[in-house]
Amino acid sequence: MQKNNYPKLHNATWPGIVGKGPDGEPPIPFETLLELTAGASVDGVKFDGIDIGLFEPHIDIDSSDDGIKKLADKVTSLNLQIGSLVAPVWGGPAMGSKEDRAVFVDMVRKSCRFGQKLREYGVRPNGIVRIDSASKPEAWALDPVNNTKLIAETFREVCDVAADYGERLAAEGEICWGGMHSWTAMIDTLEAVNRPNIGFQADMAHTLLYLLGYNSPEARILPVDFDWTDRNALSEGLKKLTDALRPWTIDFHVAQNDGTVFGSGSHDKTGRHCLATDPAGKLDIAADAGYWLRGKDGELTKTIRHICWDGCMFPNEVMTKQQTWNDILAAMIKVRDQHGWYEAE
Repeated sequence: MQKNNYPKLHNATWPGIVGKGPDGEPPIPFETLLELTAGASVDGVKFDGIDIGLFEPHIDIDSSDDGIKKLADKVTSLNLQIGSLVAPVWGGPAMGSKEDRAVFVDMVRKSCRFGQKLREYGVRPNGIVRIDSASKPEAWALDPVNNTKLIAETFREVCDVAADYGERLAAEGEICWGGMHSWTAMIDTLEAVNRPNIGFQADMAHTLLYLLGYNSPEARILPVDFDWTDRNALSEGLKKLTDALRPWTIDFHVAQNDGTVFGSGSHDKTGRHCLATDPAGKLDIAADAGYWLRGKDGELTKTIRHICWDGCMFPNEVMTKQQTWNDILAAMIKVRDQHGWYEAE
């Protein structure tokens, strides 16, 4: 019997930047993360690719075609592919002024052009362009109805832009982004956008916080005094959440969370990523990934062509150890063993 070869296993490079900065640790170079990803191996199985953030100091979003080709060649030389891209939209909130929103749209346009070029160069067979609202939940909460309408208007505009490049957009489900800070707000936003080329990007660490109602107590699924040893209740909560969001999900991050929020550097507090081996982690990574990768009937959806490990705001000492990435790869392999499939290539 052939081993599963889908979904493809990707690592993320943006954790080398997110949460770093002037008041934190220095960023980890892109090349270092590439080498650590390529160097990871578990019983002969390796990462298939990387997902990347299109922002400095890793990537110049205004790179020439030749510069993008050099990036593609570098990644290919390590037997890796590129999947999903993160658009650097934080210079202009999606529910901001006309000028703010123009900046937002321009960053998505540049990201889609970058992604199209990577496809042309043969290094990016699948993946989306990830966006968020670049807006704080507190600001959104001042006028939820009209702010959701404004975010949706901006998102419709960038969907039209993305369509011109043959790209799909995925809105990131994270409690620190207004209009997507809860599972109900996220669905309201996506329904208001109403475009075929936008969906939801689920991260297991961030969506666990949806269950707890951070920044949106009215959308809490688990009780305030929830006992984390009650696995049945946690499973029921995850089922309710994923049944609601799975139909929208087009990008998926495997991750672990200890049920708390955390922020560092310039990043707002959000679901705390834990290492795959962290005993404080509340998720059964391989089992709980199945809620996203299988439908209500328990059958594989096969809609996610690659899965990505996202682990932001870890100390540099941890992130520059090869064993860290071997452990993460091992967790990813378990997910694919349980919820993957084989395709002839």
